[in-house]
Amino acid sequence: MAKYLLGIDVGTTSLKVAVIDENAKILGIASSKYKLLTPTSCSVQIETESMWQAVLTCIRLLKDGKGIDMTKVRGISISSLCPGLVAMDENGNVLVDAIIYSDRRSTEEADLILEKVGRERLFEITANSSMAGAFSGSSMLWIKRHMPDEYRRTKYFGHLNTFLVSRMTGKFGIDYSNASYTNLFETTGGKRWSQDLCEAIGIDREKLPPLHESTDVIGGLIHRDLIETGIPEGTPVTMGGADTPCATLASGVTKAGDVCESVGTTDVLTVCVDKPVFDRGFINRCHVVPGTWIYQGAMSFAGAANEWFLKQFCCDLIDEARDIGNAYHLMNVEADKAQPGCDGVVFLPYMLGERSPIWDPYARGVFFGISLQTTRREMNRAVLEGCGYGLRQLSEIAERITGMKIKHFTSIGGGAKSDTWAQIKADITGKEIQILDVTDMAPVGAALLAGVGAGVFRDVYEAAEKVDRSVYKVIKPDHSHDSVYETRYQTYVSLYPALKEIFQKNLNC
Repeated sequence: MAKYLLGIDVGTTSLKVAVIDENAKILGIASSKYKLLTPTSCSVQIETESMWQAVLTCIRLLKDGKGIDMTKVRGISISSLCPGLVAMDENGNVLVDAIIYSDRRSTEEADLILEKVGRERLFEITANSSMAGAFSGSSMLWIKRHMPDEYRRTKYFGHLNTFLVSRMTGKFGIDYSNASYTNLFETTGGKRWSQDLCEAIGIDREKLPPLHESTDVIGGLIHRDLIETGIPEGTPVTMGGADTPCATLASGVTKAGDVCESVGTTDVLTVCVDKPVFDRGFINRCHVVPGTWIYQGAMSFAGAANEWFLKQFCCDLIDEARDIGNAYHLMNVEADKAQPGCDGVVFLPYMLGERSPIWDPYARGVFFGISLQTTRREMNRAVLEGCGYGLRQLSEIAERITGMKIKHFTSIGGGAKSDTWAQIKADITGKEIQILDVTDMAPVGAALLAGVGAGVFRDVYEAAEKVDRSVYKVIKPDHSHDSVYETRYQTYVSLYPALKEIFQKNLNC
């Protein structure tokens, strides 16, 4: 009898569910949106009940629309954006909806963590710094200071896979790739919760869920909503991991030196390493592959900036297009008409603060070098080039730390198949880009972890090898514009240091 595996991926505004078979063939992928809660300009949360309904919607779409027999599902696992902090009581009821990476309410708490622990000591233990939203420890502390009743009632602070696993099995857990984003986990060695950090920051150690490998089975399926879709009661539910590690697993990033770019709301350059040697410019975390870590160069709003520009300045293209996908194509056609280097216009994609490599919640987007000759097409292209300069900056940091020259990388995600954008990134970085045909790798990676947990695959290496990674297109760098891109790149890396103090004076959440 065929064995199916179900992977759930929680994104920023929507959720995807993939079903694969025991040969990692994709049988179907469905998507559904859910509600974001944004009561203030600094607050961004996912409404967890809306997200749960999106899970059910996707499974029903796969069952009824694709004709997938859910009785054949032998394992379930979860990939999730990170962090997405959920406070739950002892019964798994949600006390505080998921606070995600773009939430900036805990800026003061992030500063308090650095003050109480010390920047050097925090990096020594966690391989990371502290920043509002970007690491969930500051959000836990914000809840303690501003929602004391909810803090008192909290049994566990977990991330989104903690919530979903709890909802499905009645049991709690968190994996190492998610725990790496809490400011409370010993990423650099012990792979355990740090009692010293909990005491210094003021978070009760008992409120942190049990730690697990991403392939650990947490329990069997007990939730009636899923059982009623046909998924057998008792189906093993595996812990899963954060979205980028899951996506890169499916993309074949399993050993030191493997590199991948994922292009969506964020643009993330991921480098796999087998030694815990880290740099402050990156998010550093445990991989879902045991015995490895990954450097993540996460540009939080590179894709979001592209969407923002389309909706705010290209309404005519949206009207002309049949759908949003075609509108992006028209926008790229227009960007191709601008000269490389955009006649001096350089864009910083720091739309709501930035993670890698500057770690500054006060930073914002900037168009620099606009003149009376500047048109929309130069600004359009500058948004795409800004991401390319950011990728070059991150790849240079990775090369410095590892001593390894990155010659090429794979590219996945919703924005990966933009030929215009990919060519700009290849030209600016000087790297060959291999765009994979399947771009929705995160739910596939979650399904692979489910397969390992359920015993369908021997280990993560066998699981990853089974994935069909057909290359959609190879983009080679065109070196004819090296001179202008070098000049603009130097402008790009100079802009933030020059504006850092102005950002903080101008905006304080």
